[in-house]
Amino acid sequence: MHTSLPDFDMPNEEQVHLAAESFRLLSDPTRIKILWALLQGESNVACLAELADAAPTAVSQHLAKLRLAGLVKGRREGTFVYYSAADEHVRRLLAEGLFHADHLDRAGHADGTGHAEARVGAPSSERAAARTR
Repeated sequence: MHTSLPDFDMPNEEQVHLAAESFRLLSDPTRIKILWALLQGESNVACLAELADAAPTAVSQHLAKLRLAGLVKGRREGTFVYYSAADEHVRRLLAEGLFHADHLDRAGHADGTGHAEARVGAPSSERAAARTR
């Protein structure tokens, strides 16, 4: 049925597996907070722990998993490691997830309005305005 559609294309098994792994890693609220902070700029474990309201050891463990999944990268400077989001794909992935969360009604259905790109990385006033659209 679907295969008769001219533009029908299923992702391959590796793509499905890797996407599922990324979504699994993003299913933790602390990891979302960490990634959101890293999308604002580079940071170290101590600062991320404060921003995410989590213990530094827990943040380190989360960062290790996110790094292995290719969602964050680290840069060593002396005894410190500074982390950042891996690339623009991470920004878009998280932006869409947060945008979707902003547009869920009480029954858990999306209302389908707007677009997330304008919010992430924008000044807080623009993000607030985007939420009201």
